Amino acid sequence: MVIGMKLRYQFRAYPSVPQRIELARAFGCARVVWNDALRIRQDAYKKDGSSPSIVGLAKQLITEARKTEERAWLADVSAVVLQSSLRDLQTAYSNFFASKKGTRKGPKMGPPRFKKKTSRQSVRFTKAARFSITGEGRLRLPKIGDVEVRWSRRLPSDPSSVTVIKDSAGRFFVSFVVEAEEKPLPELDVEDTDTGIDLGLSTYAVLRGRKINTPKFFRRQEKKLRRAQRKLSRCEKGSGNRRKAKLAVAKIHARVADQRRDFIEQETTRITRESQAVYVEDLNVKAMGHRKGKRAKSVHDQALGQFTRTLEAKCARYGRTFVKVSRWFPSTQLCSAPGCGALTGPRGLEGLKIRRWTCDCGAVHDRDENAETNLRREGRRIVAEGLPDT
Repeated sequence: MVIGMKLRYQFRAYPSVPQRIELARAFGCARVVWNDALRIRQDAYKKDGSSPSIVGLAKQLITEARKTEERAWLADVSAVVLQSSLRDLQTAYSNFFASKKGTRKGPKMGPPRFKKKTSRQSVRFTKAARFSITGEGRLRLPKIGDVEVRWSRRLPSDPSSVTVIKDSAGRFFVSFVVEAEEKPLPELDVEDTDTGIDLGLSTYAVLRGRKINTPKFFRRQEKKLRRAQRKLSRCEKGSGNRRKAKLAVAKIHARVADQRRDFIEQETTRITRESQAVYVEDLNVKAMGHRKGKRAKSVHDQALGQFTRTLEAKCARYGRTFVKVSRWFPSTQLCSAPGCGALTGPRGLEGLKIRRWTCDCGAVHDRDENAETNLRREGRRIVAEGLPDT
């Protein structure tokens, strides 16, 4: 059965100078409506515990506010952008209340906060805005015009919305939400192609029969980043030179993030094509990143959580089995030799330095390859017993 799923396609955009001015106006108006609505909701809650409806807020903060002298400039942007800002606030409150009740997965969420003008901004246009893609391949946006887009692939269906994003490096992107079909790849023999994936720092990932070396994108740019940050710290606040220096720092971070994202996309695609099933350890990446020193910096540079999420999404779309093995499973300490299974492997932080070890049974193990073998066996057991992913 073919099941529809929502995907996001992002492309680089190159608005003209007048279009950038109009987009800046749209960013500002959306931010003002968000802050006005948040202030009204907070005041209403303090007064009598009530929560104004989104319809009432839209009428007060958009329809009626446009007629006043104080907020007349809201009419210069599409009303859909302002309505989307109100819906985003409603979603933020819903997530906050669900988090407090414990019905929302993931880390605890705080209440919505007032927005400030930052280097990264975005606005969203829904179908109600009647945006379109012209015959010349430009994106037509209301009150902004036809924006040049660098298309790298075709959209699988008509988009339901488009978000225009300006990142901290001053680049513009358009992000489309589209409905796409699952595309199962040809099935492979599970016994021959399934793999455990042992993620780490010295080696990015160890799979069945091969290793992925650590790319160290941030480490390679660290010297250049330090120099740019030093220059930024010496510039006078509010000066033009400081704005240029801040942009230079942002561009280095953007380059690192782009390289990391491209690396993860390529590697997860290869794994999905080569493996019928993948078994990944459910690492507590957030806790690993809280440690002090070089190890925490390396954890953030690896982006292991992003790798796992991307791989899981691709497995779901292309019909591959994806299993998370419990983080408490002793994949490193367990001897993978047939008939042994003794817990004689290296343990604790000191054990991280040990790359090869010998079990009491006489088997000599490479630390990472042994962990991959154990993860693969545990993943097969979970699938065979029909247990939920841990």
